[in-house]
Amino acid sequence: MLIGRKIRVLVVDDSAIVRRMLTESIDKQTDMEVVAAAPDPFVAREKLLALKPDVITLDIEMPRMDGLTFLTKVMHYQPVPVIVISSVSQSTSEVAVEAMRRGAVDVVPKPYGPYSVGDIGRILPDKIRAACVARVRRAGEAQAQVTTPPRVSDTGFLPGSLIAIGASTGGTQAIEALLVQMPETCPPIVIAQHIPPVFSAAFASRLNTLCRIEVKEAKDGELIAPGRALVAPGDFHMMLKRADGVLRVVVRDGPRVHYQRPAVDVLFRSVAEAKMPHVAGILLTGMGSDGAAGLLDLRKAGAFTIAQDEASCVVFGMPKVAIEMGAAAEILPLEKITTAALAQLSSHAKA
Repeated sequence: MLIGRKIRVLVVDDSAIVRRMLTESIDKQTDMEVVAAAPDPFVAREKLLALKPDVITLDIEMPRMDGLTFLTKVMHYQPVPVIVISSVSQSTSEVAVEAMRRGAVDVVPKPYGPYSVGDIGRILPDKIRAACVARVRRAGEAQAQVTTPPRVSDTGFLPGSLIAIGASTGGTQAIEALLVQMPETCPPIVIAQHIPPVFSAAFASRLNTLCRIEVKEAKDGELIAPGRALVAPGDFHMMLKRADGVLRVVVRDGPRVHYQRPAVDVLFRSVAEAKMPHVAGILLTGMGSDGAAGLLDLRKAGAFTIAQDEASCVVFGMPKVAIEMGAAAEILPLEKITTAALAQLSSHAKA
């Protein structure tokens, strides 16, 4: 967090009503302020250069220049943490997920439709606090981090293997970096990423086009299976449950945990309780402490646990807490996590 001054936010949206809503929500906070509001990227560019804000909130659909194009230019010439403010529809959600792939640190639904002004007032300030301490890279550097690692070869895996992954701010890129390396017959994967509804489906769909494995948003009662990654739906908890000798995911509403739904702790604890013989638990970048206690539960249950290291995190919050709790057997840079997890689950590992 910034010492001695407020977080300075630039709001960019073509709707005067949305600009006012966002500004009011931000200015209510004692530790942040809106230094300017811009109706389009051309005005935003001038404000960015003149005021040097700490965080930008950015609409995707705008006249004169769309938000995705503006984001690409910002991340190339003057990287600043960007939070995408997007309407909730299939097409705009896909663009929002692409924006995160290009360097935006998070996405928040626009304050209308199913999301009220109160929702934004609850969600956005914490997103801004996380963005303020995020490490942002120039566009080329961010892409290199995702696409450089080689894919891992299939060496065969132990029966009863599972990979559980949790992430928050910066997690969409980090998860992509892990999954693009996975072989077609990798162990089943379950993922809890802090992300709103609809956006989670677009995120899973995007990954499915990039990876050799199947990636999909989880449905209640769905079987886990080798070569398949299930992503928790936004605004629902996901748990692993054993019934009639098979393991399925359970998708449920319920109280938020660490202000989150889905929560990583909920998923990790359910995996620990399932008592699978061979589990790799992975906690990636994110603000706060969600997943740290769950990772410790996994380690106590005999799982191999990994926390992402500080240098490769966008926000070194969740992994840091896990490390301090003794929950991580290994602390690894992002590019080494997939190889390490699969090596532990390899059929040759216990030979």
